[in-house]
Amino acid sequence: MTFTAHAITHAFPDVRVEEASTRAVFRSVLMRDLRLASRRRIDALLPLAFFIVAISLFPLGVGPEPGMLRDIAPGIVWVCALLASMLSVGSLFAADHADGSLEQMLLAPTSALPVAIAKSTAHWMLTGLPLIVATPLVGLLFGMSGTAVLALLAGLALGTPILSLLGGLGAALTLGLRSSGMLLILIVLPLAIPALIFGAGAVGMVEAGLSASGHFSLLAALLIVTVVGAPWATAAALRISTE
Repeated sequence: MTFTAHAITHAFPDVRVEEASTRAVFRSVLMRDLRLASRRRIDALLPLAFFIVAISLFPLGVGPEPGMLRDIAPGIVWVCALLASMLSVGSLFAADHADGSLEQMLLAPTSALPVAIAKSTAHWMLTGLPLIVATPLVGLLFGMSGTAVLALLAGLALGTPILSLLGGLGAALTLGLRSSGMLLILIVLPLAIPALIFGAGAVGMVEAGLSASGHFSLLAALLIVTVVGAPWATAAALRISTE
């Protein structure tokens, strides 16, 4: 017990041992990741830069015809958001695993779940949230209507947490393996395709003058299922990877 308490104190210096509850562990890991990202701003901004640059290249490749750009814009945004998310999720646990911090975090019996949730939350705040903020500029670039942009924003608000949670699961499953980047893509992409389909489809329904409530309901259902299941699976994968 003394060793475990010492390990928690070492991993979370701002939290007293007697207050090292699930909420305290979550808050400590989340703030730690945000502080580390603030010190490596170029790395933190890389997914957003990739997202903007990749989207900006599509009008050059497919042509400047406004109608076609409006039709393909939702799919382009979702595909680029997925790729940008995958660009940064590979390092979600790798650095902590390499320097031994992850093992220290997981020494407490109940710490794996809040660590998994905090890591995915930090990834969404650093990757998913900036993509959502940049989306209105993308809408202007592709000549999308205001209602279509709002639908795209709503879809990304529901879908990007799914990408972060699934990315955390994939990163935990491939932690310490060779060619982990390729394995991560093979694991996450099939699971993320439904979110991409429903998110892009919602914008298409709005553009056609129809209700997109069905697509948003399905996205919300996917988010609930992912929130309920992915952190537990990620926590179990972390335990296995660090044993």
